Amino acid sequence: MSVTHEGEGGPGPHTTAVPPDGPAGSAAGPAEALLFSATWAEGALRIADARGAVRTLLARAGHSPAQRPSQDAQLVVSELITNALRHARGPCGMLLEISPGRRELRVTVSDTSHRPPVVRPVDAERMGGRGLHLVLRICGRLRVTRDDRGKRVTATMPLPG
Repeated sequence: MSVTHEGEGGPGPHTTAVPPDGPAGSAAGPAEALLFSATWAEGALRIADARGAVRTLLARAGHSPAQRPSQDAQLVVSELITNALRHARGPCGMLLEISPGRRELRVTVSDTSHRPPVVRPVDAERMGGRGLHLVLRICGRLRVTRDDRGKRVTATMPLPG
C-alpha cells in the first residue's frame, strides 16, 4: 500500500462528463468507458450525492448497490471527498471513470490545497484519521498529482469481472 506523489504538469483528468444515466437513447457497452464528473463550490457538495453518483455509475456497469464493489466504492468516494472538504478551501471536483473493460474504477478528487494527504498512524484514542487506511486497503495505493491550482488525489479500485 502506498501513496505516490507526482510533481506539476502531466495530463489533467478528463473534462467530458457523462451523467450516470447516460445520454438519452444510449446504451453503454463494455468497450466504452463510463464517466461522471462534478465540481462544486466550497462546502456545497453533500457526501450522499457523491455516493449516489458512484452507486449509479457502478449499477450501469452491472454492479448492484447491494454488492461489495459498490459499497467499497462508496466508502472510497466518501473518504476522499471528506478529506477535500475538510482540508481545502475553494472549489473541488470529482471524476469517476470505469474503464472500457469494466475492470477498474478510478476515483479522482481535486481540491485547492497543495498539501498531500497524510496517512497517520492509527491511534485508538483519536477520533478519525482512518479514512486513508481504508482507501489504501481497498485500492492498494493513491496517486497524488500537484499542479498550480492544488492537487488531484486518484484511487483506482479493481472491479470483479
